[in-house]
Amino acid sequence: MNAVKRILGVLWIILGIATLIYLIKMGISEIARNPLPGTKVQWGTFIVIFIPIAIGLVLFGYYALKGEYDTENRVD
Repeated sequence: MNAVKRILGVLWIILGIATLIYLIKMGISEIARNPLPGTKVQWGTFIVIFIPIAIGLVLFGYYALKGEYDTENRVD
């Protein structure tokens, strides 16, 4: 089970980075297509709110990859 957690850690890291890149590229293309101030505010807000979520996904994946969630290391 610990090996699965570490593999999923890599998946979380890739997911966090990929979704942030995708969201930024989508925001840039939508702003270029419709450069109204409302569009800029909307996509700017989406990106600013999602940055901490993406950082959290990457950190969660890093800790899973590092072995912080392994069952042998637990102290109850």
